[in-house]
Amino acid sequence: MARRKHRRPVQQADLDITAFMNLMIVLVPVLLLSMVFSQTAVLDLNFPANNDALVNLDDDNLQLQLIIRTDSLSVGDTKNGLIRRIDNINGLHNFDALVDLLKQIKVRVPDKTEITLLFSEDIDYQTLVTAMDRTKSYPAVVAASVVDAELFPDISIGDAPNLDEIQDNDGVDS
Repeated sequence: MARRKHRRPVQQADLDITAFMNLMIVLVPVLLLSMVFSQTAVLDLNFPANNDALVNLDDDNLQLQLIIRTDSLSVGDTKNGLIRRIDNINGLHNFDALVDLLKQIKVRVPDKTEITLLFSEDIDYQTLVTAMDRTKSYPAVVAASVVDAELFPDISIGDAPNLDEIQDNDGVDS
């Protein structure tokens, strides 16, 4: 007689995906919420041309400059030189006075949108960003709502000249 082969019944494994579903329920909203806080802003910057390329500028080519040093802010133009120096208050840059001065300049030259920011070597990054933000626009109230009014949004950046170089250029011998 032939032996019968007894097959053992094969058990089907149940997939328990409860833990995975719990993970997805928590992970998806967390990832979606974190996307809102990780936005980045991009500023378009124009680097100034070499000083050798400068030619005589007339009123149409007026170039505003903001020189930022650790002790002051100096606003000037390439034709008339220094417009105003704004000293620090309690060791901090007085950006409110800067915005007031830039508003006055904007009234005189409303079509001008360019400004060059020149930083000394020891200026920190936060001061650089604050200066760029404050020279681009200022909050203004229009029709009972606050909007950003334009000052000088086309920003170029560069290194501030050393004070020794400025004195040498003025003809003062050291």
